[in-house]
Amino acid sequence: MPESMGIIKPKVKEFYLNSRLVGSFDDMLGRFSDVKTFISKKQQDNSLVLVSIESRDMQKNPFLFIVLVFKPDSITVQYSIPLDSSEKMRKIYVIRAVLELLALVTDLYIVDQSALYTYINSSIDDILGSLSQSYSSLFNSYDSLFSEFREIRRLNLELQNSNKTLTAKAVQMEDENKRLNEQLDQLHKYSDQALMVMVEDWIDEHNNTIDLDAFSNTHHIPISRVEQILNKMVTEGYISIQG
Repeated sequence: MPESMGIIKPKVKEFYLNSRLVGSFDDMLGRFSDVKTFISKKQQDNSLVLVSIESRDMQKNPFLFIVLVFKPDSITVQYSIPLDSSEKMRKIYVIRAVLELLALVTDLYIVDQSALYTYINSSIDDILGSLSQSYSSLFNSYDSLFSEFREIRRLNLELQNSNKTLTAKAVQMEDENKRLNEQLDQLHKYSDQALMVMVEDWIDEHNNTIDLDAFSNTHHIPISRVEQILNKMVTEGYISIQG
């Protein structure tokens, strides 16, 4: 490995709180034995150490860790912080872990509550102070995106309604076009000459009269086409109108 490539070590922080042992470390050791994330060990110097190793480096050395040292009159908490993570968020995570452990031994080990609350409040203030601007920007972005979303949804509904209207109109136009095509087919079904013969036969069979509706319905020819051929027959002298 090139010499310039040194091992990256995490930043290490610690905090200290006054406390008072009212039970025994042996009893505390029994309580902590069920905590799977920490290894507990009683020291010869009348202290109790809890260690949580969350990750190791390439040389198997502890990289991400939390160490608690309980003494009869104090507790010291040491923890590591990866260089690419938030120091303030890491502190909050460690405080939560410490509080969970202290909750197991409230009758055996008493921590200075005033100092503990002050430390917690200070840590929360640090978080809120650093996140306030981020949350403000995030909320503004969310509000803008939500407004755009509502506008897009409104346009989508309008397009859906317009599409339904256009579909209905298309169906209506298709039906109308079909009807007109049928009429056109009827108009071209018989030639003028053939239709004139049909009219003459009808007139002969009905005492020199013609009922346009009856003729149209019988031969399935539009009335407009019948009127057209009658006008032609009158003009050309094939028939005359008697009134």
